[in-house]
Amino acid sequence: MATTYTHITENKTKTFIIVLFFLFLIMGVGYIMALSFDIYWLFPAAVVIASAQAIISYWWSDKIALAISGAKKVEKINEPELYKLVENLSIASGLPIPGVYVIEDMAPNAFATGRNPEHSAIAVTRGLLTKLSKPQLEGVLAHEFSHIGNDDILLQTVLVVLVGVVVMISDWFLRISFSNGIDNDNSDSSQAHLIFMAAGIVLALLSPLFATLIQLAVSRQREYLADASGALLTRNPEGLATALEAISADSVPLSHANKATAHMYIANPMADHKGSARGWFAGMFSTHPPTEERVKELREMAM
Repeated sequence: MATTYTHITENKTKTFIIVLFFLFLIMGVGYIMALSFDIYWLFPAAVVIASAQAIISYWWSDKIALAISGAKKVEKINEPELYKLVENLSIASGLPIPGVYVIEDMAPNAFATGRNPEHSAIAVTRGLLTKLSKPQLEGVLAHEFSHIGNDDILLQTVLVVLVGVVVMISDWFLRISFSNGIDNDNSDSSQAHLIFMAAGIVLALLSPLFATLIQLAVSRQREYLADASGALLTRNPEGLATALEAISADSVPLSHANKATAHMYIANPMADHKGSARGWFAGMFSTHPPTEERVKELREMAM
């Protein structure tokens, strides 16, 4: 039986491999497109612009996410039981106590945000507080603490930059290629140019899709990693496993759900039958793994 440590190591390795492949994809796309029209400024310009956009978003990510979700900050006097769990997990994880927020919504769910552990926040819905048992709630909070400790907000920002670079390069290349037209010269150099141009157009059309799929694959791996890390933190995988089952089975829709923040929640609030089993093709476009798979992995862990 695999241990919790094994699951953590495997998920970190998978994330590294996926991100490394992403970097090679971007370099390949940039190189092919640069050769097509000798537009070597395309790649660095896209990196600068995408990075600037992502940095702004990263710096304000917590405030934006909390505002969009309708989360309200609470103090220990307002939610003593919730605060006690958060404080205990803070001590166990060695992380600072995050801001604690409650979303007045009866759909059970939760998310973590913040650019670093010192500027982090955990938001839970009222439904999570009322419908889950204490061990289940602790499991969910430990999962969110793990997102903070694993620097998942930073990783997602890096991925946003990479996806932005691919989309910009692809868009600019298509605009330049259609405005310049095709050279009908039959020389060998012209033939080579046409080959690079054709390859560039194919990459420009497909690479944004590939980039998005890679981003989603990383998101799913980080959910598995947060599950394993959270189980290690509480030493109780069953608490999180039953919490995921309860959240998935709940039929109340999250009123503040939207595509911008759906990936942040412990269960995708935009999905039909949250986390239910789906075909492999549909699963490629999901931000979260199927609940059944997550629960299976948690119950296979030996502490």
